[in-house]
Amino acid sequence: QAQSYPVTTLYLDQLDHYLREFVDCERKYLSMRNNKQLQKFIDNYHEKQLFETISAYHISSIDQNQYINRLMSIREKQATIYEELLMLEMRVLFQLQEYDQQYENEFLQLESHLLNSININGSSIYEQIQQHMNYQTNKLKQQVSMKIRSLRGILIKNHRRSSSAKNTVGVWPEPYLELLTNVFNCYEWKYLSFGPSCIRINQSAICPRHQQEIAIRKDHKSIYDKVRSHLNEHYFVPMTATILKQYSNQLLHDLNLSYFSPLSYNDQTLALKQAKKVVSIQRKIKKHHLILRVTDKGYNFYIGTEKEFDKKTQSFFQDTNAFIELKENPFNKIQDNVIHLLNQIRVKNFIFQWQCNKMMPNRIKCQLSHLYFNPKTHKDGIPVRPIENTIHAPTTNISNYLDEIIRPIFDKECQNTTIIDGSSLIQALHQYMRKGLFKSTTLFCTFDIRNLYTMLPQEEALNILIEFLNIHGYTKVKGIPLETIRLLASIVLKENVFVYGKKIYQQVLGGAMGSSFTLTLANIFMWKWQKELVRRQDMTGEYYGRYIDDVFMTWNKSENELKKILENANTWHPNIKLEYKIGKSLPFLDVLLTNINGTLSTPVYHKPAAEPYVVPFISDHPRHVFDNIVQTSLRRAIKYSSTLQSFNDARRYIKSTFLYNG
Repeated sequence: QAQSYPVTTLYLDQLDHYLREFVDCERKYLSMRNNKQLQKFIDNYHEKQLFETISAYHISSIDQNQYINRLMSIREKQATIYEELLMLEMRVLFQLQEYDQQYENEFLQLESHLLNSININGSSIYEQIQQHMNYQTNKLKQQVSMKIRSLRGILIKNHRRSSSAKNTVGVWPEPYLELLTNVFNCYEWKYLSFGPSCIRINQSAICPRHQQEIAIRKDHKSIYDKVRSHLNEHYFVPMTATILKQYSNQLLHDLNLSYFSPLSYNDQTLALKQAKKVVSIQRKIKKHHLILRVTDKGYNFYIGTEKEFDKKTQSFFQDTNAFIELKENPFNKIQDNVIHLLNQIRVKNFIFQWQCNKMMPNRIKCQLSHLYFNPKTHKDGIPVRPIENTIHAPTTNISNYLDEIIRPIFDKECQNTTIIDGSSLIQALHQYMRKGLFKSTTLFCTFDIRNLYTMLPQEEALNILIEFLNIHGYTKVKGIPLETIRLLASIVLKENVFVYGKKIYQQVLGGAMGSSFTLTLANIFMWKWQKELVRRQDMTGEYYGRYIDDVFMTWNKSENELKKILENANTWHPNIKLEYKIGKSLPFLDVLLTNINGTLSTPVYHKPAAEPYVVPFISDHPRHVFDNIVQTSLRRAIKYSSTLQSFNDARRYIKSTFLYNG
């Protein structure tokens, strides 16, 4: 039976209101439809007009119709691919939904079979299966992500190779671009090619007046305070001396003259152009969500997407497991702990007052460290190197002082196995040759330790530090007992908290790469680890040298025997893993060592991925900087080159590099 509804009676004004709303709605719809049709008609008419205009305009040298047809052909092909992409995406989404449904159905069936399953360790078999499947699913996702990342790298390399296949080859240093397309124009790209060391010309001269005045006051205070302290400390000039007041006035006058002197038209134009380029680059980086970093050991810029770079950093966090995320900011607690420790050991007379003052943090200037990463563009997959800015960290003064008193001990006691630079390695090999051990069959071996700084077990490293000092006859260092040294080193390692992104982390393995004492501690840790290798090398008269986490060795037995030793060394410590190379010609640091039938060749070495970069001549550096660069480069070429030919090659490289950099 049909259900009856009561008829509602509307007042005339209500009826009029609803009718008006209906008419307005219809009018809007008709207006929108007419506007669309009108716009379509206008577009078609405009297109025809453009085509007629283009067709009527003939250029004798080219056939524009051919160009138009080719351009349209490219766009049509692109549209076809885009259409296929969308269709493929739709099909894939449907398939994913189907598999999701199948997965859910299978789980429901499994759940029905295991309703009364026995609990194991507080959870049912069903829950454990579910956890296992979640783990396997995440593992599959990670594998897919790694494959996609690898494919992306291959595509970028192929794209770079195809885009560089031109009649001319660029030789000037350029940023490393990990993007499929370059979003910067030629002027911005050229400016980025100047690299991170380039200082913009006359930056202060084009700043607003109030900013210049702030800079003048800051420079004046910095210079005046240093000069006054120096004169008072070394020449006993009173702080209130009239001559200091006169110097202050003259300094202020000179700074005003320097800052406010008008620029020439050309200099002002160039300064403004550079400033505009910087602003434009910053906008594009923000707009396209890019990241700009200095390459590790490359001295040029790296440009990539924030998303991809974040994946690299997260991969580093996962691989090392050296960091834990904190929920609260422990800065005040850390600062209090540091101050309390220093006061405590001072009260017990374990340190002198001047030592306590030197290590005491400044409560006003102290702040949490922050972490950033530099990409290793010279390595496959472009991994990242963590750098921690600890300049104002609460433990920085302790770290600096420990490094100041312990590093000289290490340098003295381990000088026979320490490589300072390429020159010291060449000298050591010449001594090796004078012993008659260098033969035509002599092999070289190099290896490096993966993530040494972040893989040091903290307690073990502290034990090795005390063992090192004990073995070399130290019960105190600069009057500080070894147990106190351990306490100070421990707080440097264990109170290492930093900011990355919007999160706070604590390092639970290793030390901060950026803290001066971490380097010394890593060297001492390696002193312990390498003992067996050094002993074996000494027994046979072979050379062993180490530069932090890079090791160089000579070998006169079979290559297989050396490989066995190195593979065995890989098992000596769970955190120390090495990657080695063996051959008669190997690079180490900045020198290429080659055994040519019993003759040692040592030309200067440049990494293949390294750009030919030095400070550009256009940079606003003091002129003596450029003189020093030339002299340093030539000195290195003279020290390293074993033949006149290799020196001439190095000289030509230096000359070319300077030409590339203006």
